[in-house]
Amino acid sequence: MARSSTAQRARKTAAILGEDVRVGVYVRRSTDDEHQPYSIEAQDTRLQAYIESQPGWRLVARFPDDASGATTERPGLQRALSAARAGAIDVLLVYRVDRFSRNLRDMVVLLDELDSAGVVFRSATEPFDTSTPMGRMLVQMLGMFAQFERDTIIDRVIAGMERKHAKGKWKGGKRPFGYQVDKATHALIADEHEAVIVRLIFDLYTRERLGTRGIAKVLNDRGHRTTTGGRWSGHQVIRALNNRVYLGELTFRETTVTGAHPPIIESTVWEQAQAILDARGESHAHRAASGSDYVLTGRLRCPKCGKPMIGTRATGRNKTYRYYTCWNLARYDASKCDYRRLNANAVDAAILDALGTFYRTRHDLIRDIITQQQKQHRAAHADRQAEINAVDAEITKTEAAIGRYLTAFERGIMDEELVSDRLTDLRAKTKQLRARRDELLLALDDEPTAPEPETLTAIADHIAEIITSGTHNQIKALVETLIAKVTITGPDRLIPVFRVPQPRGNHEELALPAETASDGAVRTMTKLVGRPGLEPGTYGLKVHSSTN
Repeated sequence: MARSSTAQRARKTAAILGEDVRVGVYVRRSTDDEHQPYSIEAQDTRLQAYIESQPGWRLVARFPDDASGATTERPGLQRALSAARAGAIDVLLVYRVDRFSRNLRDMVVLLDELDSAGVVFRSATEPFDTSTPMGRMLVQMLGMFAQFERDTIIDRVIAGMERKHAKGKWKGGKRPFGYQVDKATHALIADEHEAVIVRLIFDLYTRERLGTRGIAKVLNDRGHRTTTGGRWSGHQVIRALNNRVYLGELTFRETTVTGAHPPIIESTVWEQAQAILDARGESHAHRAASGSDYVLTGRLRCPKCGKPMIGTRATGRNKTYRYYTCWNLARYDASKCDYRRLNANAVDAAILDALGTFYRTRHDLIRDIITQQQKQHRAAHADRQAEINAVDAEITKTEAAIGRYLTAFERGIMDEELVSDRLTDLRAKTKQLRARRDELLLALDDEPTAPEPETLTAIADHIAEIITSGTHNQIKALVETLIAKVTITGPDRLIPVFRVPQPRGNHEELALPAETASDGAVRTMTKLVGRPGLEPGTYGLKVHSSTN
């Protein structure tokens, strides 16, 4: 009875998929490759063998990822879903369910999306078939166990780290400069060669009253290097001056263990260093602030050296000042890059105001750029479709030739060896043509769509509401969604590139630049810049820089 049921399911699946089954394989390696039992190569080998064992199956696309399975924001996974929506694959094959997702909720959503696209999900090592209700239930159960396994591993790792920490042992990770980790006891022991440098840092700071960058210069001039062999920076000196590990303490998850290992710095020297740090405000002036405090981090780059502009703070007599500062200037000094830091409050206000103005008033430019994108898409679509038609014709021609050779052999007109060699060549050609056709089908995408005026107005209202009364995290999310980048063209001139939302299924990102300037003028330009997109207008918003 069981064999009969299995055979019936196999016949049903075959009927659903047909004789020519296009297979896409998804392979994933976790970020910790050293402890990863399923390497990309091992998955590829097993999946290829599985495909060859299935009648009519052929590999048309491969989607690799090198990321955690805790989220669906993975490039390879998103390409696999795009291929499914485009109708380029019939089956998405994985080595194990936990390679696809370790989160049950994500698993259900992903399976629903594949099911909506008419794509069957299969695992090479687990017995289920999502073309049947039983198979879909089984894969969800496997997803539940995968999530349970992941959560259990996380709990065990954290519990192990907490046990080590409670005993005054090093919990793992990169060792602090000045110490080594005893492999037998897992406790920190002083590295006398590096401990001398730690004491020198505190001595130069508390006795000689050198600044952090001055100390870094002294260390580099004397040939001292960090644990990675790199040069010292003011940022690294500040981290050393703030690191309580040198008092013999270990802190993990807001719990501190004292006397965990021999201290390198005496408590009186430590307290003196902290008093100087507070008086100078140096721990804030030269240390990058939390990226989440600055809504445009990741969108700005230094126009002089190309490094990211990061958020920094400076503490004055009565207030704290916020800046976007070149990474090289913040981490090292002006010898690396001397581009002036920008007033973060002014930059944030200018860009957010330009974003709201753009979506409320520049509907004409959005229509123009989408019209251009549609024309480009249609032109490329026509070329791809023409090639698909040519490939299909060649496949038909080649298959007809195969039929003629087989007929000639059956009639005894041609020699078996000659027919065999020729058929091998023709079948190889057919396989190549089909692979090319599948590539072209995969390249076809949905046409860009112009949002309705009501949609753009709703977006503008939503932007205004978030800017006026939203939380900091909501403003940050707004920027990440609608602003692709901001180019600095001068001390008081910025060009933000805005994203135009597209309906789900359109994968080309439409980015529209807009320029902020100090002259108060508004003008429309039609020059194409960078990626396909218009430079729509100039907004009268001044952005201040600082040389303090």
